[in-house]
Amino acid sequence: MDVHLYRKKLKLKHIELFILDTQTEGPVIVCLHGRWGRGETWADLMRRYGDRYRVIAPDQRGHGLSSKPISRYTAEEMAEDVIKLLDTLGLSSCILIGHSMGGQNAAHVAAMYPSYVSKVAILDKTPEGPKVRLQTPPEEITAIDPLTADWQLPFSDRAQASKLMSQELDSQLAVDYFMNSLTETEEGYTMMFSPQAMAANIAYNIDWYDRLTEIYCPALLIRAKDGDNMPDDVWEKAKSLLPNGIAREMPGTDHNVHLSHPELFYTYLDEFLQM
Repeated sequence: MDVHLYRKKLKLKHIELFILDTQTEGPVIVCLHGRWGRGETWADLMRRYGDRYRVIAPDQRGHGLSSKPISRYTAEEMAEDVIKLLDTLGLSSCILIGHSMGGQNAAHVAAMYPSYVSKVAILDKTPEGPKVRLQTPPEEITAIDPLTADWQLPFSDRAQASKLMSQELDSQLAVDYFMNSLTETEEGYTMMFSPQAMAANIAYNIDWYDRLTEIYCPALLIRAKDGDNMPDDVWEKAKSLLPNGIAREMPGTDHNVHLSHPELFYTYLDEFLQM
């Protein structure tokens, strides 16, 4: 079956979300990308599973072609966006898969809105964070993304962008990930994500181990075994807190665990979906 990825914008209560949607029959999978990313990072998964599932991948708020309001970009705020997305599409339940920031958001959806989530997969995202949330209003957060602050934006062309990213990032998968968020303007090529959104998402982040204890649906936890996102102590603690979780590891250090060894990742995902 040749799966087509349909594109559309949905008007939610306060924002618009741009989504990719297979519009196929079957149980619904919603995929949440990481910080700086886009829904398109899930294109391979959408094609692979679109014959059996309806797979939806939004650009989350602050990213891609979705709205970029001045806000805190907390996991709670972005989890509510997922619920509004499902309600707008008339969907009562889904399987959630989230990578990095998207994994944190997926975990919050599963914990806060359990009736909407039948299963959740959390990919290479540490629950570690500050114990107390920053109280500064979002309007006062400096709108500078710490990762890309020193990049010479806008780039004159795509080749220049790719060259700089190759120097700044640790793998070709990371370069490809950021190139998905590159867009052409009259001044040159720049990034589609909002610097304020990236800065706020980092500034307002908080420890969320307690959310893991509130996830009662089946949960899949995956880390890059030799990566620095989930060191052994964090990994063991996170595994111990999930009431109904299974844990799998990807070889190597690449944070993009759904892309680094796709066949192994899909083996783990198939096992989980068939539980």
